[in-house]
Amino acid sequence: MSEPVYTTHLPGGQHWSLRLRRGTTMRLTAGEPDTNVGMLMYNPENLLERLNLPDTLKCQHTFKLTRGHCLYSDMGRIFASIIEDNLGWHDSVGGNLHARHMIDKGWQPVSFQAALNDRTQTGHDSFLIELAKYGLGARDLAANLNLFSKVVADDDGNLNYVAGHCQAGASVTLRFEMDTLVALHTCPHPLDPAAEYPRRGVDIALGEAASVAADDVCLNHCDENARGFENNRLYYLGAA
Repeated sequence: MSEPVYTTHLPGGQHWSLRLRRGTTMRLTAGEPDTNVGMLMYNPENLLERLNLPDTLKCQHTFKLTRGHCLYSDMGRIFASIIEDNLGWHDSVGGNLHARHMIDKGWQPVSFQAALNDRTQTGHDSFLIELAKYGLGARDLAANLNLFSKVVADDDGNLNYVAGHCQAGASVTLRFEMDTLVALHTCPHPLDPAAEYPRRGVDIALGEAASVAADDVCLNHCDENARGFENNRLYYLGAA
């Protein structure tokens, strides 16, 4: 990754969205232990095309996501590749925080009228706020990625959150292979066992990626990834 051309900090319990060009990198760095970053992706030229985590997992034969993996759209194209990761596991199945989760946890809801930007937001509502800026709504939500979080399944198939997996300073870098509309939030993971609503922020650095080399770790991770890169090439040739 090149030197960052833009940096910002997204505090805990907040949300953001932006359009990134292909060839752009996004490095996310956890500010506190057990940071969570929920993320969705859309094709800004065709908002019906969006991140498809079931296909992402199936074609790469994985339950977790880390360096070498690609994030697929529902059209078989690659939105982004994970080119750097010092954590080794990012959650792909845990879902999103809803209001009912906060009630079940005993987290005290705090409204905007009472606390302004320090309100307690859910990941679900955060995504809806960001998607509304682009004419999208609840019907356009898909399964979201939870960066920095780890969820494992026990022998009975129950999902369990691994507290302490992410430490401050953990980072992951995405390289965007398509122009992508990215929506993200820093609301807690729905399985987070914290006694009170946690506010854990993330540093964001945008840069420019080098060209994809023949020995690229994501391109060569599996045969399906090579086909995904070819689908992208075809798309930008205008033949899709």
